Amino acid sequence: MPKVFLKTYGCQMNERDSEQVAQMLVARGYEMTGEAGDADVVLLNTCSVRDMAEQKALGKMGLLGRQQKRRPHTVYGFLGCMAQSRGAALLSEIPHLDLVVGTQKFHRVADHVDAILRRKMAHEPAMDDLRFSVVDTEEEAGSQETIRDHATVPPSAFVSIMQGCNMRCTFCIVPDTRGSERSRRIGSIVGEVRELVGRGCKEVTLLGQIVNLYGRHEFPKVEGRSPFVQLLEAVHEVEGLERLRFTSPHPIGFREDLVDCFGRLPKLAEHVHLPLQSGSDRILKAMHRGYTAEKFRALVARLRANCPDIAITTDIIVGFPGEGDEDYAATRALTDEIGFDNAFVFRYSPRKDTPAATMDAQLSEEVKEERNQDLLSVVNRHAQQKLQAMVGTTTEVLCTGPSRHNDARLTGRTRGNKIVVFEGPDDLAGNLVDVDVTETAGFTLYAANPRTAALAPA
Repeated sequence: MPKVFLKTYGCQMNERDSEQVAQMLVARGYEMTGEAGDADVVLLNTCSVRDMAEQKALGKMGLLGRQQKRRPHTVYGFLGCMAQSRGAALLSEIPHLDLVVGTQKFHRVADHVDAILRRKMAHEPAMDDLRFSVVDTEEEAGSQETIRDHATVPPSAFVSIMQGCNMRCTFCIVPDTRGSERSRRIGSIVGEVRELVGRGCKEVTLLGQIVNLYGRHEFPKVEGRSPFVQLLEAVHEVEGLERLRFTSPHPIGFREDLVDCFGRLPKLAEHVHLPLQSGSDRILKAMHRGYTAEKFRALVARLRANCPDIAITTDIIVGFPGEGDEDYAATRALTDEIGFDNAFVFRYSPRKDTPAATMDAQLSEEVKEERNQDLLSVVNRHAQQKLQAMVGTTTEVLCTGPSRHNDARLTGRTRGNKIVVFEGPDDLAGNLVDVDVTETAGFTLYAANPRTAALAPA
């Protein structure tokens, strides 16, 4: 039975795509392994949003290639966004690379791997293979709905609802790697969720590049409700589903009908990841974000008024071209004022063929790093305060199984998306449990006394 090592870089969409690939390979008789040195197939699913993610993937592929002399039949492949962006150049740059598959061809990976591995095992020359297309909607239909017939369904699962992005933020390469917005129909999505829940899934996360702009060009509003709100309502009605999440949205897609959902849909978890990117209006305009700092501040206020317990996390870029001391100070002040539950803080990195890459006043890496560390200190202070406030409380956790760092303990997430580690019997995995939070360390809560939680109302 051939073994496959599959490593994923980047966002939840990439994780969902890797899940798709893994399940199709297992259905063909392959075995997944966490040890690259024992693998007959090595696949890296790549991200191109930041240079660091690309460099990690390239470095990893270089290291893995050292085993080629020992295992000459091994198939090496890049998948995903960097594969889409760099295409054939990867094959010329990396001698041992066999396969490059872009973002609309995930459902073809098993076919390509079969063919290349068969040639290599027969000691025939394995031709370099390139399979990518920016937009190929007929092909993509096979990659949108996840195939799970031969896989164990996890307690929490990702469901892709759309592909692509039309926003054209000046720092972002996603419209080039994922194409323009294309949305699945509500009935198809609900059917996938219903099938997941029927097999034991308790929580689904709806995925899209800008998820709350779902269907805006394809489907009509109904009684003032956007297509995305209609989708949330339809998924919410799936019997047996306990929790509903979505990621990642854009502030301009948060109209009142969506804000109201957090007060009237009990299954919708009290967490939203709301990318800020900058607290400076001048930089937000240069980024083409379409909102101001004041509009972002007002949106957070509306969300908290509608759902006082909501956890808000964010993305912030420091060191965008032309970001002066006053611009950074505005970002720092707004971050401190809002007090996010957590944040991903990124140093700006130029991406090929994006407008920001050729803007004047590119900042030095030293300035970017200084601002990155300073802003992280603000983010971490608020994150620790919010975690500490949960010590001594009882909270509901969806138990997903053993902890990654200690398989003698269990782990799961709160409705506010906080990680909780606790001791308990293995059969709690896949269940909602109430736990008593006893302490916090790092960004993890620790709890005791797990017991089955009361089911949320339908």
